[in-house]
Amino acid sequence: MQFEPTEIGGAFLVVPTPLTDARGCFARTWCAETFRAQGLAETLVQCSVSYNDCRGTLRGMHFQVEPHGERKLVRCTAGAIYDVLLDLRSDSPTCMRWQAFELTASNRHAVYIPKGVAHGFQTLTDGAEVFYQMADEFVSAAGRGVRYNDPAFGIDWPLPVAVISDRDANYPDFAPVALASRGIDR
Repeated sequence: MQFEPTEIGGAFLVVPTPLTDARGCFARTWCAETFRAQGLAETLVQCSVSYNDCRGTLRGMHFQVEPHGERKLVRCTAGAIYDVLLDLRSDSPTCMRWQAFELTASNRHAVYIPKGVAHGFQTLTDGAEVFYQMADEFVSAAGRGVRYNDPAFGIDWPLPVAVISDRDANYPDFAPVALASRGIDR
């Protein structure tokens, strides 16, 4: 595996190194020792999958507040997604900045997301499936989000939104002074 640093501190694009032969390829996608050597979460406590019927489906931007911050590794196992990270850590030099990655079943890339960074994605194909590996427990009461089209962030989504939950569509406008009061610091 290769760990490519992103513009968002502590986040990485994780690129598998495939071994290819006449059968196809084999690539490691998780190794506690390799993640530990990178200074990343080395244990997993939960894995989840999200299946999305329609191209243009948008999920996010989600995060958990401290003391239940969440680290996760996200990959697309069917179809393709436009995966977005949004740094909400008030002490980060990239606070309020976002970065996007195209994750596809064929490129097999994953994104490692640190605590304090919101995550969301838009499906680029029908039938897109996303696999999440979490290093921290999901705590519903700590779950938060920011609106995908909030002008405070200016996220540039590639497609018109075809499907979105009421919750994700209706988060209030974001106020930067509210970072600490929302428990977003590391």
